[in-house]
Amino acid sequence: MPHITIEYSANVADHHDIDALVGAVHEAALANGLADVTALRTRAAERTHYRAMSGDPSFAFVAIACRVGPGRDDTAKTEFLTDVLDAAEAALADTPLAIAWSIELTEIDPATRINRNHVRSAMNNGDQ
Repeated sequence: MPHITIEYSANVADHHDIDALVGAVHEAALANGLADVTALRTRAAERTHYRAMSGDPSFAFVAIACRVGPGRDDTAKTEFLTDVLDAAEAALADTPLAIAWSIELTEIDPATRINRNHVRSAMNNGDQ
């Protein structure tokens, strides 16, 4: 864990490579150390129907949601969020858009989650 979802207004994709943004966020999450490579998943979701602030087309948003398992202290979670957000902003540093950024972290309750991860055993067996 964690699972990271990058939600963004469609106008961001008009100016930037979203796959590069996903890659930058994913690499920052790995480099931070909170995430195990076998558990990290990063994806992006474009929002085509949106209004950002006053509706001016030069305004955009990027909202990053991180879901993690329990057990991390507040300092580790804050450092993780800062590292991920810094990487995301750096990936879009040359933007002509005024972007409203947000990032949040939610802990997953293990009592209400079922996880079946066959990737971990494949990676451990060298079946990459």
